[in-house]
Amino acid sequence: MIPLLDWAVFALGTPVFACAAYLLSLTLLSARLPTPKASAPTTRFRIVIPAHDEAAGIASTIENLRSLDYPRDLFDILVIADNCTDDTAIRAREAGAAVLERRDDAQRGKGYALKYAFEQLPETIDAVVVIDADTVVSPNLLRAFAARLDLGARAAQADYAVRNAGAGWRTRLMAIAFGAFHIVRSRARERMGVSAGLRGNGMCFTASVLREVPHDAFSIVEDVEYGIRLGHAGHRVFYADEAHVYGEMVSSAKSARSQRERWEGGRATLLRRHASTLVKRGLAGNGLLLDLAADMLVPPLSRIVGAAALGMLAATAGSAVTGGFAASRTGFAASLAAIAVYVLRGWSVSGTGARGLADLALAPWFMVWKLTLGRSAPARADAEWVRTTREKV
Repeated sequence: MIPLLDWAVFALGTPVFACAAYLLSLTLLSARLPTPKASAPTTRFRIVIPAHDEAAGIASTIENLRSLDYPRDLFDILVIADNCTDDTAIRAREAGAAVLERRDDAQRGKGYALKYAFEQLPETIDAVVVIDADTVVSPNLLRAFAARLDLGARAAQADYAVRNAGAGWRTRLMAIAFGAFHIVRSRARERMGVSAGLRGNGMCFTASVLREVPHDAFSIVEDVEYGIRLGHAGHRVFYADEAHVYGEMVSSAKSARSQRERWEGGRATLLRRHASTLVKRGLAGNGLLLDLAADMLVPPLSRIVGAAALGMLAATAGSAVTGGFAASRTGFAASLAAIAVYVLRGWSVSGTGARGLADLALAPWFMVWKLTLGRSAPARADAEWVRTTREKV
């Protein structure tokens, strides 16, 4: 009877064990990627900045982009002032960017703004780079993307990191989470030759792939949605490990809750819509889609940790009463250890140093907070602009 109960608990924990094994395998493949040798610049880029009421910071973003280490005659900057109620367009023009103003009361949001911009591409443009309006980028951004295009990439993603990691413990933990999710996972997936994933900021697409796969992605997580569309078309996203974009993150609990609920709600909606198809096509032999399915099916880390901790608690309690449960205790302990290795690897690439390591002591509270989040996915199929309150960097 005791072994039967032990294996029953073990069987219930199988999804947790699978998720932990997946994260550990990515961690083991997360060594720094080699930087491809870039040829002389010839690719003509357009940098697109979707913006909604970003007058306060748009000029500094444009100034940063104008100083990129890339021939100035081979890139231009275009701001899409989408349904703005402030003088974003005026500030952007004064800063030296071209501006398209868009107003549509029915179709609002980043996805629609990007589609509108992509439809205006002249034939002289070879590739488009998407940068958020509150972003600072590394000088090598375009050279890194050009090197990936030379390797045959049709889509690429730069490292997306936290600009204001030093604002407080919450942003440092977010920087560690970005390190794990963006760097660790992306390096591993690049090394495996599958899609590194799109992150919404620091994305690059060739003009040809935008014509082949139109950007009909309008959810709150339009980046993930479009990455799935690219995958179905047979295109993987390359990872530019040496290039970085730094976006501002919120540090207050109220703003962070709103942001995380929208993100996680959006991902849950995509999971319901696309997971079964990805799994079916993946199991039929399409490794690219199987990896996209795995990435979608693995739940947020807080839920994996919560399930592993509850399983360990149940197995430990059962062991105290019966003296058994060795298999389930071993499984949950190994899972927690694997997750710890994954998190520590995220910290090691996050640049948060000793303060970030110390802040990991607050991670259990942070995960409990995340477990209390609701799923506020938009009721509509598309997602309007919901502007998170900006904080000074």
